[in-house]
Amino acid sequence: MKLVFPTLEYKDKAIEYIKEFYEYGSEINGSGSLDRFLKESTYEEWLKKVIASLDIANIPEEKVPAITYFYVREEDERIVGMVNIRLALNDFMRQEAGHIGYSVRPTERRKHYGTDLLKAALAVCERIGIQEVLLSCDKENLASAGVIKNCGGELVREFYSEAFEEMTQMYVIRLREV
Repeated sequence: MKLVFPTLEYKDKAIEYIKEFYEYGSEINGSGSLDRFLKESTYEEWLKKVIASLDIANIPEEKVPAITYFYVREEDERIVGMVNIRLALNDFMRQEAGHIGYSVRPTERRKHYGTDLLKAALAVCERIGIQEVLLSCDKENLASAGVIKNCGGELVREFYSEAFEEMTQMYVIRLREV
């Protein structure tokens, strides 16, 4: 498995990835808004947004810099998951979402890809100097909570999120002692 920065080469595989979530009626997280762009625009426009999200000096105030990766199985180049790593947090992200959003396609769940994907994302966070990684999940999403706990996540609070209209759990993963 490998993290792959999105390119035009992955267009068809990315579209197939998102379509699978719709086919299974599954919520989409951590896609860097790929699902929204495919509804309202194009994959090419989404790629421009992904690249612009790295341009820290020119990010609009209400947005945060972020990097999005596909999690690709090397044998068949299939996108198994996606992860969006926020390089900095504004108040909303600090309170509601955290540093990392991720997803695993419905047909690849229960194969430990979620834990492996989150570990790969945490390695990126450590490389760029984020020492305390915040992650949130729907309280009802026991699989996501399990993935976070498998990676050392400690529950820090539980709250009702007006933005997501659900009970939410916020976890912290400490990568190094501060």
